[in-house]
Amino acid sequence: MDRRVELLTRDGCAICADAATQLRRLADELGFALTITDVDAAAAAGNAALRAEFGDRLPVVLLDGSEHSYWEVDEPRLRADLAT
Repeated sequence: MDRRVELLTRDGCAICADAATQLRRLADELGFALTITDVDAAAAAGNAALRAEFGDRLPVVLLDGSEHSYWEVDEPRLRADLAT
């Protein structure tokens, strides 16, 4: 099964940028598909649900569509969950 990791972020968020760098490295190493979604851009495009649900605790990491971690990448847990 192909695993999907999505990072919810916003422009100007330094910890979001750090999380994106970390996830890009892990995606190359572990072979998962990574999507980075700016919640403010998504809201401007008509999808305000992500910003409404997650906008106050970015960055948020979703694994296969479910919340995995927020404010940081829980790398040990992510590695373990991807291995299952």
